[in-house]
Amino acid sequence: MSHKLIDLVHITKSYDSVTILDDLNLYIRENEFLTLLGPSGCGKTTTLRILGGFETPDQGRVIFDGEDITQLPPNKRQLNTVFQKYALFSHMDIAENIAFGLKIKNKSKTYINDKIKYALKLVNLDGFEHRMPDSLSGGQQQRIAIARAIVNEPKVLLLDEPLGALDLKLRYDMQYELIRLKNELGITFIYVTHDQEEALTMSDTIVVMNQGYIQQIGTPEKIYNEPENAFVADFIGDSNILPGIMVEDRLVNILGAKFQCVDEGFGHNTPVDVVIRPEDVDLVKPEEGTIRGVVTHLIFKGVHYEMEVKANNFDWLVHSTDMFPVGTEVGIRVVPFDIQIMNKPLSEDEEAVNIEE
Repeated sequence: MSHKLIDLVHITKSYDSVTILDDLNLYIRENEFLTLLGPSGCGKTTTLRILGGFETPDQGRVIFDGEDITQLPPNKRQLNTVFQKYALFSHMDIAENIAFGLKIKNKSKTYINDKIKYALKLVNLDGFEHRMPDSLSGGQQQRIAIARAIVNEPKVLLLDEPLGALDLKLRYDMQYELIRLKNELGITFIYVTHDQEEALTMSDTIVVMNQGYIQQIGTPEKIYNEPENAFVADFIGDSNILPGIMVEDRLVNILGAKFQCVDEGFGHNTPVDVVIRPEDVDLVKPEEGTIRGVVTHLIFKGVHYEMEVKANNFDWLVHSTDMFPVGTEVGIRVVPFDIQIMNKPLSEDEEAVNIEE
């Protein structure tokens, strides 16, 4: 396993007495594609700016390859940043844009020309040296911004929502370009986005953030299939999040019906949150389901049908390749492995206990 390259230690940051990051601890491994994912205002961009040296934490340290760089300015760090707004110099051609940082470092003309050709080939824009930025598409401009960053040979590339200004098809194309670049360059990518699909598609590791705290760290598969709390489950893809009672190990009561599950260690008759993904809900004949319901909404999504089923006073979201017309009575069945059990926050536990009492 690659070694720890970056360590954020007890990072706290506030603006005008509003806490943005609260005692954040996070390490990033060499050659990792790590994504900071969360809603607006969660602290992900502030984390990236602290890494890049554009902000200084109120408390805590930034350790890079064993060295404390907390007070080091951006131009002294072995990192480069690509922003959502490409920030290309409109009065310079593409070659001049790419060469800008190298000229500041007083590199030779031969070295710079070789680096320009290498970078343009890497981003599949050979021959664009003398084009002007305003003659390029959004996707091409973003590639030039990346080329300008990588010619400096950073150990880490920081990307702050770099695909946000692109249309859907270009975003998809650039996602795969970034994966290819990361694999070819062998450097660490730290990516900021609020787009769950981007994070799931590109990342080795996802860090889900909310209100200045890390909610969960894991692989895309782990984050999606085993969310640690209701926020993560709700933010990453569609979910049915239901209140439940863990009757005993491997048995949970959901909306008055008992479902077999695979989770253990929650105790007896314990209030829990239950997450069931819409693609994991099987619609069957009414008599074959654990509970019965009626289809209330139906939308064709291309690869599947999206339905809502009213069952036990809950609107279940269901994704299926089988179509059930509105008004159809159905049974709902979920295999035990697809039922994810999570602890409720303490305040909710106490509230649930009080209700029972």
